[in-house]
Order: sequence, then structure tokens, then C-alpha cells
Amino acid sequence: MSNKGNILAVDDTPASLKLLADLLAEEGYQVRAALSGELALNAAINNPPELVLLNICMPGMDGFEVCRQLKANPKTQGIPVIFVSAISETVEKVQGFELGAVDFVTKPFQREELVARVRTHLEFNRLRNHLEEMVVERTLELRENLLDFVTAIAATIEARDPYTAGHQRRVANLATAIARELQLPAEQIEGLKLAGVVHDIGKIRVPAEILCKPGRLDELEFNLIKRHSLTGYEILKSIKFPWPLAEIVLQHHERLDGRGYPQGLKGEEILLEARILAVADVVESMVSHRPYRAGLGVDTALAEISRNKDVLYDARVVNACLTLFQEQAYHLPD
Repeated sequence: MSNKGNILAVDDTPASLKLLADLLAEEGYQVRAALSGELALNAAINNPPELVLLNICMPGMDGFEVCRQLKANPKTQGIPVIFVSAISETVEKVQGFELGAVDFVTKPFQREELVARVRTHLEFNRLRNHLEEMVVERTLELRENLLDFVTAIAATIEARDPYTAGHQRRVANLATAIARELQLPAEQIEGLKLAGVVHDIGKIRVPAEILCKPGRLDELEFNLIKRHSLTGYEILKSIKFPWPLAEIVLQHHERLDGRGYPQGLKGEEILLEARILAVADVVESMVSHRPYRAGLGVDTALAEISRNKDVLYDARVVNACLTLFQEQAYHLPD
């Protein structure tokens, strides 16, 4: 069986560590094991793995401290860290994500869940690294292939949440149609389309159980989801795209009156592309089904943006969106 990836597994309990290592080895991964935080840190720095599976409650250097030091070291700061721990409280998960972890698997875990999350984050990191290499070249071929790679990254994110599968693609489609209605330059529309396809890229670092929760989120869970625009910015900011993709993703939940997040920007402080994306995102989200409610329909979505025109949403963008649906028979793609 070919090597699917190099993983460092860390747990102070030998039986748990052997179970984890054997499980992943059976799936085709090359696994190194460390029984303490100190050993894990040395192993990662001397021979960086592609991904780290990390227990939290360990004597001496605990998992949080290992993660903190991994993210502080240039040699290891880009390695995805997944906490595998019996800790299940949201506040500890928030702490882990703030330290730079990409996911959290609660013990006792299901084999299929662990393997799926490992595969998702390895694939995501490889796609992102390859995309960064491609963008450096800035060739014509790059421009033709960018959408394919960005779409692949988006599909990796949406695979974790079946309720929002296709959301980013549909938002990008509507945002592009609005931009054409506003007669924006083709170059600007191209950048907006790419931003739309990955505007929720930061949700890769939101636990799947929160994304798919059927009931109302508590404050900590909602704040964790709200971090996704900033997380998306952090993921994209080092890639030198020909467009301000990272900034558009960062701002897509800002609102004209300053009540949006994460920066509380107002009016013209918000990029036009982000203002377009905000309207497209709200309309698609309201029309589509979610785990906590059925779809609300196009009429309800259009009433929402009309009611908050010039308050939350850019008036020109709202008017263009209304024109598409009411005069040009626009429909969101399936």
C-alpha cells in the first residue's frame, strides 16, 4: 500500500497511542509515535510531519503547549494539528483553535470519523500549498487552472457539512451575476468569483458537529463559527493572488452600519466585492435548507435584503440582485 501521508501521533498512554498508530497504518499512513509533549516537539522539528494528532492532557508539556510551540516555530507552523482528546467542552475547543489547531476529535472516537478528518486536512493542506506554488508563477496557464484548484479546496471544506454542500459555488454564481449587472470590469468579476468559491474556507477549522448541529448554537459555539472569516483570511493572506481574495473573504460578514464582523467596518470601508458577496451569501443561505430550519424561499430572502437596503447592505448591490430575480428570471443553480 502506498504511503498516504506522514503523521506524528502523540499520546502519553501507550495503549491509546498504539491503537491510533495501528489504525492509521492500516489505512496506509506512515505514523511516528511520541509518548510525551517534549518528544513530540523534538520529533516534529527534526523531521516535520504532514499532520500531528495530539492528546491534550499529558504530564509535563501538555498538548496545548506543544501546539503553541509548533505554531511559533517557522519549521512547523504550517503543519495541521488535530487534537484527539477526551476533553469535550466548547471552551477547551475554542482554546485549541485559538492556538492554531485545525480540528478536534473527541475520545472515544469512531474510526471512520478520525480517518475522514485526517484525510480532509491532509488534502486541504496539500491543495493550499500547491495553490501557493502556482500563484507565484502568475502564468496564463495559472489563470486557467486557478478556478479548478480553488473549487477543489471548496469541495474539501463542504464535504464536512452536507447541509451546505454547493453553498459556496451558488454564492459565487449569484455574486458574479450581480457584478455583471453592475457592469464591473471582467478582471474584478474574475476575482470576485474566486472569492465566492472560497468565502467559507475558514469553516475548515470549525468542528463538524457544530456546523451540523440541528439545534440553536450557544454563544461560544456561535463565536467559534464567527471566527471563520478571520480564519479564511489567515489561510489565504500569504498567497499572492492577482486580486484581494483574502480581504474579500475577511470582510464578507461586514455590514454598512458597522454591526458586522470581524472588524466592524462601515460603508465604503468595506470592499465592493465583499458587499456583493454579503448580499449573495444572505440570499443563498435563506433560500437553502439548514440543519436547524427549512429553506425560507426566494421571496423571503429578497424581502430581507430590500428591508435592510442602505442599512446592512449596499443599495446598488441589492437593486442589482432584485433585478436579476424579478426581471431576468435568475435562479440559483442546483
